[in-house]
Amino acid sequence: MTASAPVGAEAGWEGLTSDGHVVRVRPVANTDEKALVELAGRLSDRTVYLRFFSLNRKSATRYLRGLARPGDPDHDAVLAEVGGAVVGVAGWDRLTEVEAEVALLVDDAHQQRGIGMLLLEEIRSRAAAAGVQKLVADTLPENHRMLDVFGSSGLRGEHQVEQGVTRSVLSTVLHDDALELMDEREAHAETASLGPVLAPRSVAVIGAGRNPTNVGYQVVRSLVENGFAGAVHAVNPHAFEAAGLPTYAAVADIPGPVDLAVVAVPAREVLAVVEQCGTAGVRAVIVLSAGLGEAGEDGARKQRDLLGIVRRHDMRLVGPNCLGVVNTDPDVRLAAWFGRGPVHDGPVAVATQSGAVGVSIAEQAARDGLGLAALVSLGNKLDVSGNDLLLRWWHDPRVRVVALYLESLGNPRKFARLARRVGRTTPVLVVKGGRSAAGARAGRSHTAAAYTSDLAVDALFAQAGVLRMDGVGQLVDTARLLAMQPVPAGGRLGIVGNGGGAGVLAADAAAVSDLDVPRLSPGARDRIGVPAADNPVDLGAGATPDQLQSTLEVIASSGEIDVLLLSLTATRANDVSALLAAVAAASLGDLPVVVNVLGAEAVGTDVRLARGDRAPVYGRIEPAVAALAAAVRYGRWRRTPRGALYRPGGLQPDAARALVDRAMAGGPDQCWLAASDAHELLASYGVPVLATVPCATADEAVAAAAAVGYPVVLKTGATGVVHKTDVGGVSLGLVDAAEVRAAFLAMTARLGGGAVMQPMAHGSVELVAGVTRQDIFGPVAMVGLGGIWTDLLADRAFRLLPLTDLEAGALLRSLRCHPLLAGYRGAPAVDVTAVEDLLLRLSALAADLPEIAELDLNPVLAGPEGVVAVDARVRLAPPVPVPDELGRRLRG
Repeated sequence: MTASAPVGAEAGWEGLTSDGHVVRVRPVANTDEKALVELAGRLSDRTVYLRFFSLNRKSATRYLRGLARPGDPDHDAVLAEVGGAVVGVAGWDRLTEVEAEVALLVDDAHQQRGIGMLLLEEIRSRAAAAGVQKLVADTLPENHRMLDVFGSSGLRGEHQVEQGVTRSVLSTVLHDDALELMDEREAHAETASLGPVLAPRSVAVIGAGRNPTNVGYQVVRSLVENGFAGAVHAVNPHAFEAAGLPTYAAVADIPGPVDLAVVAVPAREVLAVVEQCGTAGVRAVIVLSAGLGEAGEDGARKQRDLLGIVRRHDMRLVGPNCLGVVNTDPDVRLAAWFGRGPVHDGPVAVATQSGAVGVSIAEQAARDGLGLAALVSLGNKLDVSGNDLLLRWWHDPRVRVVALYLESLGNPRKFARLARRVGRTTPVLVVKGGRSAAGARAGRSHTAAAYTSDLAVDALFAQAGVLRMDGVGQLVDTARLLAMQPVPAGGRLGIVGNGGGAGVLAADAAAVSDLDVPRLSPGARDRIGVPAADNPVDLGAGATPDQLQSTLEVIASSGEIDVLLLSLTATRANDVSALLAAVAAASLGDLPVVVNVLGAEAVGTDVRLARGDRAPVYGRIEPAVAALAAAVRYGRWRRTPRGALYRPGGLQPDAARALVDRAMAGGPDQCWLAASDAHELLASYGVPVLATVPCATADEAVAAAAAVGYPVVLKTGATGVVHKTDVGGVSLGLVDAAEVRAAFLAMTARLGGGAVMQPMAHGSVELVAGVTRQDIFGPVAMVGLGGIWTDLLADRAFRLLPLTDLEAGALLRSLRCHPLLAGYRGAPAVDVTAVEDLLLRLSALAADLPEIAELDLNPVLAGPEGVVAVDARVRLAPPVPVPDELGRRLRG
């Protein structure tokens, strides 16, 4: 049997109740007996009866006392704490190798707060890790609350009534429907928890002074000038007023409750001030102060202590080292920040790790007429993170686009899962700082050498449907389009203008952005009725408003175009305002439209169309086309099904596990597998590898050649050699024993290390495929053009593992060399299904064996008859811990 996690061996984690309060979940420890007995004493008779099927309170006490059983491989238990008191427990006891009985119990005073569901999620995770496949629970039919927990968990199973008891048998395998329900529950909890941050009824600014250069003064002024709907209080023991408001000496002196405190005091005072806020019952704090986590080890220690204070007092925290929070909801009008200028209500929600970038986004958005629903400066992201805000904005009807500036991804896989969920209805745009920093190159394989953390970010974003923006300008440009216009149904771009050169530039920009600019049909060209009625359509400098409107309506009704770019050039001979009025009057169906105006400034930032929405107006062609291209990519991703996780047949995980354990037993922390072991490992997962025979002497080489069959290939067996051809470590096409002997003696004299023998093999295309695992992203797969072209052309693509059945094909199609696989210029087409199967087998291998740090197959010969890997290199190392992507854990 697989042992469960040792009871009491983990510190636990904080999550959120359904009403938005902090709850701690951790394993039961021996020292918890007193608290568990106290829990038993608080239970009502009704709860005792429903849980233990009798009114025998002694059985409840006996059960709770027995939960702490350290080292028992057939038992596990966790508890929930609120304010330091135990308010719920969950445990499982093994019935068979793969089944366990599960039980939950929640204090009467804390029922219906989602604590039972949190405990069930945690105990399911721990049971699955211990090899339990099914959880069995017996519940009285009148225990509706517990049955609702089981039924609404999303766990697949059966519920049957037998002898007056409902037996629930639940699978521990999480399917997507269960994950979606988990995300929905977390979103509900986050919305409640972040209410005091984004929609407080009262705000206290601590550290507000009389000097206008004082940050706290400016926050008070911002709150008042922007018309905050609640009460604003200034706190400063050394002043009588701040920005026109009377001050209080301490937050505890403020009459009535305070939802949100904005802390603008020196770093040395932050901990004491936040402690005072917690004692006074403040629900959330924004710490503007710098000098904590970013200020060396002492600052980092203070920041850890700050998080402890926040958790202990059930508060949420934004920052530290941030600019503040803005919520433009007309019912709130919160501007708790010290940025300049007002932020207007709109459909885009912004979260940024950099205050300066936040200011830049707000300024450009205001200049371009784009309103913001919210702007949150995250600073050091000690508590509230981009993941929290994604969940908060997921179902917010005011938010049509989420825009993020991130410098780090603390839990990238959870971010990807949430962004994928949110992105199905709301576009997620990200500027990721630090693109130029090279990732750690821990190994000596092609895959690890090519890998960087930034490539992993690109892969993660591509899989999650996140649009990566090159900077603030592109972020705002694209947000304007996606917030105002329908999502494109395809990538066919129609270009209409009154200047030929602008149309040419737009078509060139479209080609670079992978947009198609198709020719219009003869019928559409005839209806337009101008000589240059192809696509781009040049109406000429003398184009009239009626002519423009007619042309737009012809194109919109043709069904030949998916997105429309109108490029107008202002001259002394035309009236751009009249032309824009024609655009506004045109019947365009649901065709997405953007407008580009050259040579005129006072034309506005958008055009209201006849159908009721607004088309953004850009001042240059290239940003307009780039925004369109991003919108098309988003639409394409949203229409593409993700597929399902898929495990090919014929896998032998037990054999692979035994090989890895044997290789790492008693040896160094990491090791490269011998070629024979690497091939055996791959064979256990059905990865086709060319027959390889090691040979230590010339006689063994001759015998190996006879065994594999002439013609043969001799390769060096020297360790550490990646590019064998560069050092003369490959001899091809050896046809007899004399050639084999001569080649072996020459190669080993030069390189040492023995050699390996393989039969000659051929393929239409040489590929490289591999896996690397180096940081918080977990295993990442690479595929690309292989052989001697691997590094020269660098045509490769990355995806985070595991792959779905559809992602394997998408990964191949993303390569520039993909036409070679389909058969190029008469060459035979490759068996692409076989290549996809190989990638899926590597995906399963990496998922099952976290000790695989690097796996490299190069070349992989792909042809009409299938694929085979010629060379294989595998490095094993202790598993790299990655953040839990499934748990509902708060940061820290």
